[in-house]
Amino acid sequence: MERLTALAFLNIESVHKSFGAVKVLKGIDLSVERGTFVALLGSSGCGKTTLLRILAGLEKATSGQIVIDGQNVTNVPPEHRNLSMMFQSYALLPHMTVLENTRYPLRMRRLGTPAAQRERAREALAMVKLDHLVDRYPKELSGGQQQRVALARAIVNEPRILLLDEPLSNLDARLREDMQIELQQMHRRLGITTIFVTHDQEEALSLADRVILMRDGNVVRDDGPPQLYDEPRSAYAADFLGSANIFDVSATEAGPPFAAVLPDGQKLHFATAPSAATAQLMVRQEDITIEGAGIEAQAGMMALEGEILARVFLGARTRYVARAGGREVRVFAPRSTHFSPGDQVRLLWKEEAVRWLDDCAANSVGGHKSP
Repeated sequence: MERLTALAFLNIESVHKSFGAVKVLKGIDLSVERGTFVALLGSSGCGKTTLLRILAGLEKATSGQIVIDGQNVTNVPPEHRNLSMMFQSYALLPHMTVLENTRYPLRMRRLGTPAAQRERAREALAMVKLDHLVDRYPKELSGGQQQRVALARAIVNEPRILLLDEPLSNLDARLREDMQIELQQMHRRLGITTIFVTHDQEEALSLADRVILMRDGNVVRDDGPPQLYDEPRSAYAADFLGSANIFDVSATEAGPPFAAVLPDGQKLHFATAPSAATAQLMVRQEDITIEGAGIEAQAGMMALEGEILARVFLGARTRYVARAGGREVRVFAPRSTHFSPGDQVRLLWKEEAVRWLDDCAANSVGGHKSP
């Protein structure tokens, strides 16, 4: 990835981190523009939280440097970096009221008079719609309210960068959805550069301007959410974002029409030739239509014959799992469809819904370019 040391607000340059013989980060290079909302996405153990802690100054990099707004902060203590970190556990002080918890960073750094500190704390609580609960204690709050207090405390000192370590993971589904909206609105209002760690692809796609997909201490892709979802390039990226249906291609046949032969012998025909280097293709579950086996396929549609294995009712829609093309295939369908396990079906999709995957792309950085 192209470095932007002159223009970027945050530069992470060749950062390595090892714990003994274990290499957790293997040379991270990232540049982040001021005001950007960035998600560090990846499975447990990929290095995303370690990278966040190095940014905060809570861990020291084995090598490399961190530059914020032109200042090399690699060896600067956490309290002098003017960053705020919101932890997964919220870490509210049980003996302090909501107002005093929020005021705490200002008091510790002696920023302003006590009266000014309380006023700024009230303003921060108003931003998260909790200014009416200033006298309550953490034990008197719901999980969502505690999360909002922690967020208010994180922004009260107007940090240069806001660091969020999976702050929504302890919330139930409805509260998580509400807080995603709250975070979006807060970011638009304040414009704070935000680095957000998550293993939840939906959170990353819905909140971030950029998604940094990590694996085994490396950056796999760095791109905008639509680009990463629509053009995943590697099997790892495709499957991590959206539970993709990835088909192994046992052979290709010259054309036109060209054909990809799947492990069960079925063929998919293409108007354009696939790359000779690819051995897999991907189709998102929302791009597949499911019909009865006896119904004639529409012209221009790819088709696979299969058998229904399971039906999962999801409320607004239904997920079917079918055996086709040598694998289990997941399909989102309208709730009005009714197939049962054992039914023979035909799975249909358009050629433009197919993405060819190149496993060589698994360790390459994607195409994000900052201006």
